[in-house]
Amino acid sequence: MSQNRARTVFLLAHTGRPAAIRSAELVVKGLLRSDIGVRVLEYEAADLPLPPEVELVKEATPQCLEGCELLIVLGGDGTLLRGAEFARASGVPMLGVNLGSVGFLAEAERDDLDKVVDRVVTKAYEVEERMTVDVVVHRNGDIVHTDWALNEAAVQKAGAEKLLEVVLEIDGRPVTGFGCDGIVLSTPTGSTAYAFSAGGPVVWPEVEALLMVPISAHALFAKPLVTSPNSVLAVELLPHIPPGVLWCDGRRTFELPPGARVEVRRGAVPVRLARLHHASFTDRLVAKFALPVSGWRGAPH
Repeated sequence: MSQNRARTVFLLAHTGRPAAIRSAELVVKGLLRSDIGVRVLEYEAADLPLPPEVELVKEATPQCLEGCELLIVLGGDGTLLRGAEFARASGVPMLGVNLGSVGFLAEAERDDLDKVVDRVVTKAYEVEERMTVDVVVHRNGDIVHTDWALNEAAVQKAGAEKLLEVVLEIDGRPVTGFGCDGIVLSTPTGSTAYAFSAGGPVVWPEVEALLMVPISAHALFAKPLVTSPNSVLAVELLPHIPPGVLWCDGRRTFELPPGARVEVRRGAVPVRLARLHHASFTDRLVAKFALPVSGWRGAPH
């Protein structure tokens, strides 16, 4: 069993994808050959061709990663964000392998699986911390919900028929109010996710900041705002409008009653990501979005 080995890795995969099943099989075999134990959720193991040496755990809790060196995640953006929940709660670094389309959180692509295994075996990786946000929802002065996000907290209208009427606040002072489809409150990591789709700026991950990006606002002043990482961003729903909805990383949702107030501040707990190489974020951006750079000659030497 993997718990008797000196090193153990937790594997999380999108078992609904044939590519993830094949990738999981390759990763598991490579790690076991190097005497590194592998731990997998029991309900996922039923869909994976795993050898008997793999350790199975029944419940998906932070404790199931106890004693693990790494969390390897195989899948698209949704699976990687699911893995981020485990990584944040346990403190175990996450190494993402992209099997989807964009995958900014991923450190490797499906063609790099052999290299991923080699780097894990030789411990040839570094760990960096990514900023998160903590989210608090107030109603009539009472806290009615708390959450967190690695990419973004999005305040949105619940239905298609009416706009969301909001007032925006930064550091205890009102900024502006308008009708809109929603507001994205994002980290730099999330600047290439929902905030990007809403017209926000791309922010390099090492920049410490918070973003506030309106979605389809009916206003002359509705520009994306970038604030200090120590700022507190707030979105207040006007009391006469229909309920809205809060989405955190597109995974966790909470219905916002009329008059609700959503506050977002820098998260107390970061997500730790394992990095295999020192490629610049600029190169990652160009590769992920297939940006045209032909004709570039570089700075003169």
